[in-house]
Amino acid sequence: MAFEEQLATRVRKVLRPHRRVTERRMFGGLTFLVRGQMCCGVLHDRLVVRVGPARYDEALTQSHARPMDFTGRPLRGMVYVMPAGCRTDAALRRWVTRALDFVETLPPKAGARGSRTSGPPPGRKRGRAL
Repeated sequence: MAFEEQLATRVRKVLRPHRRVTERRMFGGLTFLVRGQMCCGVLHDRLVVRVGPARYDEALTQSHARPMDFTGRPLRGMVYVMPAGCRTDAALRRWVTRALDFVETLPPKAGARGSRTSGPPPGRKRGRAL
């Protein structure tokens, strides 16, 4: 299991009211994109949150948050939230809201899909222009 489906379901519930949310399997887990921009995700039992460079240090002061070091080096602007840090719905909502706040400052990516998907349509490869 690359990601905890129960946590992914809870994230979907938080993101449900937002438009232009898509899902994509990425980094061995599940990533949620808003307007084509990576917002948050689930990797194993951890929540991945894109807080942006300006709020990165502040996010790391929060309980159960640690640098996202997927590549062996911390990715500035991205944090892991350990399971205890998003156990309640209120805590999960706070973390996802942080990610949404950052992503809303970014322009939509060209060609961003407006519906929920788990990848490209059959017969089409990722990254190819229409």
